[in-house]
Amino acid sequence: MIRIAIQSKGRLNEETVALLDSIGIKIDDAKRKFLSRSRNFPIEVLHMRDDDIPQLVANGTATLGIVGLNEVAEKAYPLDLVEKLGFGGCRISLAIPKSVDYPGLAWFAGKKIATSYPRILREFLDSRGISAEIEVITGSVEIAPAAGIADAIFDIVSSGSTLVSNGLVEVERVFESEAVLVSAGNLSEEDREVLDEMLFRIRSAKASKGKKYILMNLPSAAVPEAVKILPSMRSPTVMPLAAPGWSSLHSVVDKDELWDKVRQLKAIGAEGILVLNVDKIIL
Repeated sequence: MIRIAIQSKGRLNEETVALLDSIGIKIDDAKRKFLSRSRNFPIEVLHMRDDDIPQLVANGTATLGIVGLNEVAEKAYPLDLVEKLGFGGCRISLAIPKSVDYPGLAWFAGKKIATSYPRILREFLDSRGISAEIEVITGSVEIAPAAGIADAIFDIVSSGSTLVSNGLVEVERVFESEAVLVSAGNLSEEDREVLDEMLFRIRSAKASKGKKYILMNLPSAAVPEAVKILPSMRSPTVMPLAAPGWSSLHSVVDKDELWDKVRQLKAIGAEGILVLNVDKIIL
């Protein structure tokens, strides 16, 4: 049985549990136990602080971990990045008081920067040839400038509302993060089989994200033009209708392109267009 460490609370916990549920892995009492098991899949889940997960995977306490890429980079344990999961997106950025007339990165030379990510920050500053003092703070980094602790901060940014409420402005995006699946490698054959099945399901769920299934009736003469409009995993499905001269066409499109595609299809005579959600795409 594989043990997988996940964040014990917060948005990343909720999205991780939702991912596991969406791929048919049910976790018992996920919010009330330190260690819980799946009812229908050979894994047990260890609920931990996010910044502890890289170490637990590296030392073998957990076989796998789902954690933010920012924590993996900051802890710098020798882990394999197995899969990017496509949720939990955020960035780590440099931010300064909004009253400052920011001239560029050179402004940070000689300044004191508060952060919970000193390794990532130091690597960034060194790569730019900037010498600055790093003040390590484990919580409430955003209050450091107002409290006189530092001149600037280097912290996680999602919507930016926390910066605004503390009189700060984001000036440099340094590190892009999202939830990732990691391992320390050297999996047994049995563990590899379980991981491969998880990855198969995860990739199927990811492939369906942001997709819509679209089907319509249209004149058979318009099918070649419709095929040009509608991309698909291989090619659209085309079936003749009982009505002479008409066909039914089925395809999958990105939801961001849906309305533009619908407009183009209606222009060539498509009608009775149905749009459905896609739950999974089995690759």
